[in-house]
Amino acid sequence: MSESSSDLGTVLRGWRDRTPPAEVGLTAGRGRRAAGLRREELAALAGLSADYLTRLEQGRSTAPSPQVLSALARALRLTEAERAHLYLLAGRRPPAPDQLPGRIPPGVRRLVDQWAGAPLSVLDAGWNLLLWNPLWAALMGDASALQGRERNIAWRHFTGRPGRVVHTPEQERGFEETVVGDLREATARYPADEGLRSLVAGLRDVSPAFTRLWDSAVVGPHESARKTVRHPRLGTLRLDCDVLLAPGSDLRIVVYTAAPGSESAARLTLLDATRHEEVAAVPRG
Repeated sequence: MSESSSDLGTVLRGWRDRTPPAEVGLTAGRGRRAAGLRREELAALAGLSADYLTRLEQGRSTAPSPQVLSALARALRLTEAERAHLYLLAGRRPPAPDQLPGRIPPGVRRLVDQWAGAPLSVLDAGWNLLLWNPLWAALMGDASALQGRERNIAWRHFTGRPGRVVHTPEQERGFEETVVGDLREATARYPADEGLRSLVAGLRDVSPAFTRLWDSAVVGPHESARKTVRHPRLGTLRLDCDVLLAPGSDLRIVVYTAAPGSESAARLTLLDATRHEEVAAVPRG
């Protein structure tokens, strides 16, 4: 085991031990022997397997990818200096300005933590799902077990992964144009981002619909949209979906709301009150 891999494992354990579960939206529960996160909790937050995180912390896995490092930095809520230190310990260059940023500003985290009554998620410019609140997980399905591209909304949509959002043909066309337009702008803005280039190449390989839109140079603007969500316990919810751009960043904050007094509003309120009963599932759209 090299000295650098040992140091990487040491700092990961230290950062995990110092992170209270409540700070990342988890319930501490009873019977905890430590105040920080368990390995399996950090692994779920970062979209990694617990076994892989164990190998990283024990120095048995020595070459984590930039995508893994970015996910760990987000999950542990590292500062910019700590994030750069993490990359250097792993033998990687810290992200340059022409790479997709993975840091979530404290204000956006507080928004997710404190916004009550509405399902909310945070995406980066590459449509990677970074953060969500408990009500979003109850509505769309808990994404904590998803790893790698399975947390990318574009990948899930264009490869036909299962999900709860139902689009009309017109809605699907508008959604796809927006996603492809965003990815096109992101690749121009962050030309050195390997993960982004790999995502686009992978989508071109597997999705004729994506390839057609990409080659047509389509650009779809962000607009408010109506979404139909088929929930396995509460039935159909018809919701307004608004995409907000976080000031000073490329982050997309996606918020779902229901018209006051509507049946969907009542179902959303019921879901919020009973969301602890939800079982894990996977999101789309």
